[in-house]
Amino acid sequence: MTTLEDDARALLATGPLCDSCLGRPFADRSFGLTNAERGRALRTTIALADDADYDPDDPDACWVCEGYCGTFDAIADTIVAELDGVGFETYQVGTKVPPLVEENERLLREDAALEPDSGESLKREMNREVGRRVGAKTGTEVDFDRPDVLAVIDLEGFDPLDVLESGAAAEVTSHAVDVQINPAFVYGRYRKLERDIPQTEWPCRECGGSGIQLGDDGEEPCDYCGGSGYMYETSVEQTVRPHVVDAMDGDEGTFHGAGREDVDARMLEAGRPFVLEVKRPRNRDPDPAALEREINEAAAGSVEVAGLRLATYEMVERVKEHDASKHYRADVEFSEPIDETAFEDALAELRGTTVEQDTPQRVDHRRAALTRDRTVYDIYGDLSEPTRAEVRIHGEGGLYVKELVSSDDGRTEPSLAGLLGTDAEVTALDVTGVEGETEPFELEEYFRDEPRADEE
Repeated sequence: MTTLEDDARALLATGPLCDSCLGRPFADRSFGLTNAERGRALRTTIALADDADYDPDDPDACWVCEGYCGTFDAIADTIVAELDGVGFETYQVGTKVPPLVEENERLLREDAALEPDSGESLKREMNREVGRRVGAKTGTEVDFDRPDVLAVIDLEGFDPLDVLESGAAAEVTSHAVDVQINPAFVYGRYRKLERDIPQTEWPCRECGGSGIQLGDDGEEPCDYCGGSGYMYETSVEQTVRPHVVDAMDGDEGTFHGAGREDVDARMLEAGRPFVLEVKRPRNRDPDPAALEREINEAAAGSVEVAGLRLATYEMVERVKEHDASKHYRADVEFSEPIDETAFEDALAELRGTTVEQDTPQRVDHRRAALTRDRTVYDIYGDLSEPTRAEVRIHGEGGLYVKELVSSDDGRTEPSLAGLLGTDAEVTALDVTGVEGETEPFELEEYFRDEPRADEE
């Protein structure tokens, strides 16, 4: 059975090795040492045992890494320079190793009669050694799950020997480092206080959002949208997004809502949860309270946001997938006078009922034709006059409220219109609550910041 010293001698016999490449096959020995320290210790032990001159580490001549193990500092400096002006708390480093160097690693172990996977790879050592230098220079922490920034090193992007010859002034070309800034997220709830405002921007269907049409004399403003490119003048997304993207010094933003209300419906009271995702943010730590004030002042009463907080990326999925129930207030108009007792009886029959709803006619051009079962948790109302009422509804997420009232030509069963035996129409609709079915949207594990004093 060979000893550690025997294995080290076999490695040195393959040709000139730097300390890192000599120590890397023994990376699972003696926790707390770098591979270079392991290699140096083995080289020293063999020199003492043989009473021979010490042959120092020479990365320039190493046949395995071809000098790359001498460039850890230079690569880290380049990454730090590329991250100048970017705010981040966590990072990760990845490496693309040239195929010939990977082949050298395989041959090193094969020629020394070592197991092919003994120790660790150059890729792993490069990630760790460059990574810890980046962390030390920036005061940030490594995160292998979801880092704020990811730096990918392409070793084929530079010549390591040129770097080593430069000495203390060594630099690695920025082309060899690809810095990726992961998105940042701001959570909040929005209130839509005016009707005819969509949740997200709605490009004009006629001009495709260009705002231009072809006329007799060439290009001219689109008649359908007035040249704006949009079906509506603004949206919740267009109200919120620019301020958040600007505060985070990002490139662009994407709006994610917890469902959506009809364009002619208001969103009132506590509001609807949303997340604004910002791409390539340079500032991940804006002041949510100041941002909230800025958005609300600019919206001038048409839209309001509340409870803004810095969120984790998991909050996007939570907002989009978390089961939620909805509360509504509807103005209803009947085609014939309604008796109050019949009205109350119809509400009582709907209360707690699971209704079957075919995809409504008003949306069947953009949604799959399905039959959905949805529960009416609670419903009550006031008949203000024989043909008018205010109805309050608490329903399972996905309940089509307008069709619950109108029946949609029998596509919703049972319905208020069907039970009363007369046509009924929602003339104005407000969403008054969006809450998680089993737990709130706002759990602390989904936030990066501490709760604000005004939210406690």
